[in-house]
Amino acid sequence: MATKPKRTNVPTQVVNTQSRSLAASPTEALRRLKAGNRRFVQGKATHSQVSREFLTSLSTQQRPFAVILGCSDSRVPPELIFDQDFGALFVIRLAGNTITPGVYGSIQYAHLHLHTKLLVILGHEGCGAVKATLSTMKHKIKHPERIHAVVDLIQPGLSEVDLQLPDDDQLHSAVEANVRWSMNQIMSTPEMQRALREKKNIGIVGAIYELATGQVRWLK
Repeated sequence: MATKPKRTNVPTQVVNTQSRSLAASPTEALRRLKAGNRRFVQGKATHSQVSREFLTSLSTQQRPFAVILGCSDSRVPPELIFDQDFGALFVIRLAGNTITPGVYGSIQYAHLHLHTKLLVILGHEGCGAVKATLSTMKHKIKHPERIHAVVDLIQPGLSEVDLQLPDDDQLHSAVEANVRWSMNQIMSTPEMQRALREKKNIGIVGAIYELATGQVRWLK
């Protein structure tokens, strides 16, 4: 006998309405992400089902309330760890949450055309791309050409990492430094500098996902 799908404790129409509403400010967008991660960590996620009607509504428009630039690691799916529905997040994923021309263009598109107000740079503990970069810095390891291209994007941001630290502490420090490096690259663009001068209502924050706990740690 077929079992009935598990029902969530939040009405579908309520969840969908929030997903389709733009955040009024970066603060509101960040509040939604923090609340979603709390639900995820507590095992109380509410966005496990999507109705056919909701999918149809998304076929004509999208209204994400935040942009997430994250790593490609299969263990760090932003929609799940922030407990957000289809259409709620504009997600960009590359190994090491690196900054490339396509990333710049994607972020600008989300802000100008989709009116998102918050950009989150999301790294994660144990990042393989950061590990590869540290191995090059410490031991002059040569990686395959395409992987080394990723290393080259990350390495400038790790210049202040103490390579004498124990390996776990070193990687922890490097993961955070890499997130800050990505943030700094975005903050230094002419578009962001102009937005800051004009005091536009947009924000950028850094965060680290902890693989073992599911917790998102927000950088100060």
